[in-house]
Amino acid sequence: MIKILLLEDDITLSKTLEELLAQHDFEVDSIESAEDALDKTFYNNYDVYLFDINLPDMNGIELLKSLKEADDNTPTIFISANQDIETIAKGFEVGAEDYIKKPFMPEELLIRLNAKLSKDMLITVNDIKYNILSGDIFKEDKKIYLSYSKFKLIDALFKNIDRVVSKDDLLYETEFHSENALRVAIVKLKKQLNIDIKNIRGVGYTIESN
Repeated sequence: MIKILLLEDDITLSKTLEELLAQHDFEVDSIESAEDALDKTFYNNYDVYLFDINLPDMNGIELLKSLKEADDNTPTIFISANQDIETIAKGFEVGAEDYIKKPFMPEELLIRLNAKLSKDMLITVNDIKYNILSGDIFKEDKKIYLSYSKFKLIDALFKNIDRVVSKDDLLYETEFHSENALRVAIVKLKKQLNIDIKNIRGVGYTIESN
């Protein structure tokens, strides 16, 4: 499931967008301040950020700039009533993926979000391709079908490419009941997909990008 952080201080709009996205199987965390956004992004991983620009405690562009400087490359879409060209340009300069001007039909956000995700949510490692949006896994362009637990392993590792996922997190995500079961599943996955899943002793596992 795609996880979205929605930063919008208009409570009515925020609730509308949250309900719409939830109806289309997105998981949404809604917040109203940039300070809350910093806290959320520190403790959680998201697939997409939806940020307003005019916020009570910090400009959304400055927030994104701070996140980028901290090596957070999560795709970001700005939603704002500000139509000043200079502001829009600054948004893209700091790394925004898209910009939606208020007022807009909520469905417009859904269309843009899906279009963006379908292009950007394909992760490739060697000859393995994983589409985060659809959950499809391909090896040499042939679709691969995995058990639920193995799929959750791939999902967690690919979503955190180049980062170590702790054993506890993998056990929780996959519902394996022991580290031994997890280790056996990883060995089988490595053989089945011919992919290098590295064991960082005492910490967890990681897949490195090409």
